[in-house]
Amino acid sequence: MRIIRLSAYLLITLLLANCGGHTSRVIDTPETRELKGWQKPYEVDGKRYQPLRDHHGFQQRGVASWYGRKFHGRKTSNGETYDMYGFSAAHKTLPMGVYVKVTHLGNGRQITVRINDRGPFVAGRIIDLSYGAAKQLGIVESGTAKVQLVALGFRKSDHGQVEYQAPVSYDSGSFAVQIGAFASSENAYRLAAKMRRDFGKAVVAKGVVNGQSIYRVRVGDFRSLEKAEVAAGNFVSSGFPGSYVVAFD
Repeated sequence: MRIIRLSAYLLITLLLANCGGHTSRVIDTPETRELKGWQKPYEVDGKRYQPLRDHHGFQQRGVASWYGRKFHGRKTSNGETYDMYGFSAAHKTLPMGVYVKVTHLGNGRQITVRINDRGPFVAGRIIDLSYGAAKQLGIVESGTAKVQLVALGFRKSDHGQVEYQAPVSYDSGSFAVQIGAFASSENAYRLAAKMRRDFGKAVVAKGVVNGQSIYRVRVGDFRSLEKAEVAAGNFVSSGFPGSYVVAFD
């Protein structure tokens, strides 16, 4: 069983490492061991990313880029074969398989792509489009463009057509930053109290891992993923290196 787990771990690591030049690893802990490979947190070049478990209400603005022939025919992060002429995309945290509406904020063009890869791991970029999608949006020549992302939903399997479950609103949702997990409830509640004084909101979320109680300290109530990611980076710089974004239910 240990050999099988190790082989699976290595396979996932290789799949995540398809964006050349980046060092990546999957974070496999007792808390994440039962998750699917694409749901596990991972690190690229020392920065941690926490994949979202739900797409509902997700929207994001930022810079889109595209990738093409160098990766054509290679495996994507979910094990599919990358087709540069198709309409797919890489995103750092959205669930694999979710469809996303991408709007070019400069020319108004729109396209729907399916997330099947991780990236782009370049500062300031939020999505990496396939060549076909980038051509449709009109950003092949420019290389990048400011875009708006709205997560739509998943493909229905009953009749093979693409349908979407629209979010109730296009608000980004509610996010917090998990800054630590403790076996001692006293330590967790002590830290949460301090964070509450400093940041206004901090909660302790109790969980059970392998029969042992775990107390997770989560700080803030951010209404956009972007703001939460900025806050997580600030916590990392302030002495909480394992900080990452979580979504409230």
